[in-house]
Amino acid sequence: MILLITPSARGQQCSDSLSAATGQQTHWARNLQEAAARLREQTYTFAVIDEFLLETEPEESQQVIEHLATAFPVYVNFGVTGMERLVREVRAALHRRSREELVARRAVAEQMHCEMRETLTALLLSCELAMSVPDVPLPAVEKIRSIDNLAREMRLRLQAR
Repeated sequence: MILLITPSARGQQCSDSLSAATGQQTHWARNLQEAAARLREQTYTFAVIDEFLLETEPEESQQVIEHLATAFPVYVNFGVTGMERLVREVRAALHRRSREELVARRAVAEQMHCEMRETLTALLLSCELAMSVPDVPLPAVEKIRSIDNLAREMRLRLQAR
């Protein structure tokens, strides 16, 4: 969902164009107070913000920016930006956000993969050390071997990815 923040008389037309071009529902806020209220009520993927508002109402702008949460801000000068350019800017931001999310997901997955490998290595080492202790009861040895086998199976699955 997109939040369009502009006092421009073309706001509704811009909102309709963005919605049609991106396939995302678009809401129009005519001022920063309305934008802040909408941001408190709903979660938006993007916030298209008129640069004019940032310059003329810096304190209110800061409050709105703090309420963006996960909304990706797109700053546009509506005084010189036509409808086609607005749509291009938002589409480019959509692609940028998609790429950034993909990179972030991959980084998190790789980090988790590394952490799991380290944990499995420690688990396997602990199993080996536990089995080397003299006079360990047979039922305990069987449980340790079972844990060792499960850990090795998990390690193989991680390597297969």
